[in-house]
Amino acid sequence: MKLEKIQYSALNARQRENFNYQKVAAELAEYGFVTHRLSDDWHGADFIAQHVDGETFLKVQLKSRLTLAKKYLGKNLYICFPYGKQWFLHPHDALADHLLGITGIGATSSWTATGLYTMGTISKSTLEHLQRYAL
Repeated sequence: MKLEKIQYSALNARQRENFNYQKVAAELAEYGFVTHRLSDDWHGADFIAQHVDGETFLKVQLKSRLTLAKKYLGKNLYICFPYGKQWFLHPHDALADHLLGITGIGATSSWTATGLYTMGTISKSTLEHLQRYAL
């Protein structure tokens, strides 16, 4: 059998989510995490990342882009997303506090009306801040 790589752009939304989960699970393994996929969002999490130290458990929401959401506030969630060839895993509330404090996100209709803000393109200053969360 000859295996051929797939084109990410040809995948539907569910297939993309599965693809991204497999990619980030492999990336997190490099940091000593085993991931456990959840059948539905549990307290906002798509999967749990369990560290080999036996003490660290992260509730992770997987996204295709940088995302902030009011519904995730106060849930001790991490958001994981790719940007370019890099994966980021950040604590949702800490990044939300930072970005709401230094940008105009909090005044956008997206944030005020729907409680959701996503970034397809990330500014240089935000990307510099995100480097601390790069995998």
